[in-house]
Amino acid sequence: MRLRKLLPAMAASGALLAAALCGLPTTLSASASTSGCKVGYTVQSQWSGGFSAAVTVTNLGSALNGWTLGFSFPDSGQKVVQGWSATWAQSGTKVTAAAMNWNAALSTGGSASIGFVGSFTANDPVPATFTVNGVVCDGTVTTDPSPTPTPTVTPTYGTAPALHVSGNHLVTASGATYRLLGVNHSGGEFACVQGKGMWDGPVDQASIDAMKTWNIHSVRIPLNEECWLGNSDVPAGGTTGAAYQQAVKDYANLLVANGITPILDLHWTYGQYTGSGAGCTDTIATCQKPMPDAQYTPAFWTSVATAFKGDNAVIFDLFNEPYPDAAANWDATKGWTCWRDGGTCTGISYQVAGMQSLVNAVRSTGATNVLMLGGLAWSNDLTQWLAYEPADSTGNLMASWHTYNFNSCSNTSCFDSQVAPVAAKVPVQAGEIGQNSCAHDYVDTVMNWADAHGIGYTAWTWNTWGCSQGNVLITDYNGTPTSTYGEGVKARLLTETP
Repeated sequence: MRLRKLLPAMAASGALLAAALCGLPTTLSASASTSGCKVGYTVQSQWSGGFSAAVTVTNLGSALNGWTLGFSFPDSGQKVVQGWSATWAQSGTKVTAAAMNWNAALSTGGSASIGFVGSFTANDPVPATFTVNGVVCDGTVTTDPSPTPTPTVTPTYGTAPALHVSGNHLVTASGATYRLLGVNHSGGEFACVQGKGMWDGPVDQASIDAMKTWNIHSVRIPLNEECWLGNSDVPAGGTTGAAYQQAVKDYANLLVANGITPILDLHWTYGQYTGSGAGCTDTIATCQKPMPDAQYTPAFWTSVATAFKGDNAVIFDLFNEPYPDAAANWDATKGWTCWRDGGTCTGISYQVAGMQSLVNAVRSTGATNVLMLGGLAWSNDLTQWLAYEPADSTGNLMASWHTYNFNSCSNTSCFDSQVAPVAAKVPVQAGEIGQNSCAHDYVDTVMNWADAHGIGYTAWTWNTWGCSQGNVLITDYNGTPTSTYGEGVKARLLTETP
């Protein structure tokens, strides 16, 4: 997840709709992909309180252009201390190891050898189950339903509706339940601060017409607070200040006019952070930080809210992916307190703007737009969202949840235990979904679960960076989907009604 967000700086299924039932022609794929894997785990040496392990990941299915190994330690005292040949991460007993650039490609039958040094307190049992890209590695090979036959439809669009919260749903002015279904379009967070202008890819009528061929009804737009405010430390060559603000307004207004709900997401912010999970060492807004800063972020949201006040077809996502829990050495209480209250937070050098202060900043303008608030662990953890929910005079708050195949909460059991209780109380939006393998088996699982629970989703990302980086939906801005990730998301969206 963190690596995915740095990529722009370095480079820049659903079910088949039967024609007999609905009279729609379909386009069939030439072949289906397969998935399967096996994992070898060997404890090479062991000493008092420590051990080293060698792990071999073997792909038995179709070729992979990215993979993430997952497993859980049987004992809570087992820890990964230092790993090699993969990006290792651990949350509780759950461990992930994401491929490096040089070993990301695995042909059918291909293997990658990785390993780590670990520690333990009492026992050092071998993990029982391993997964690769969410697929259980039990040595079997299954045929994936991908690329899914794509129905050819021409969705109907009017103007995007004004929205508000009623119970645990987003609703229109008439009280009809409405889900935000669509994509992210990255660029507004990084192009300006990298001297590359404003957007990555077109934001004109033709590009929106291409989105309509996917039945996209919501676009999440990542933004940069310093570029919006026109701060002097933003490098030359980017679009900043009044020009940046007008560009955002123009794109959001064009989307609304085309029946597509814009979600304005604060993605990159000010403040130096070099602790756990740091994306960069810069003070200026060149990457995602663990929390918004008190110096500029309230002013950013005051300005944005003033600009869009009265247009409740526009949603505000207050901060992309908080991770103050990582900064506080995974102390959940400190993390959630920082999340809500801000101020001086453990492990963060700058003064933090908590979510309550950002809600207050928006409401002080008189704006009543719906606000999305992501939880901890890069918005993957919603466990204490209800307990720390900020006060809002309008009642227009919803939870933002991000889930990728390499996250800690990345299976339906976790969704049921951690996300469903929140969705029973307030609207939940899966602001980012994706998988780093160019397949769509994981996002299919997410979309199936979200559909069953009335949760909307916007997939990452409507950009043309190449599927080898994972989570990329299109190969061109005419809307040609990537194989098979983009094909799977497109097929699902074409079956959905907001």
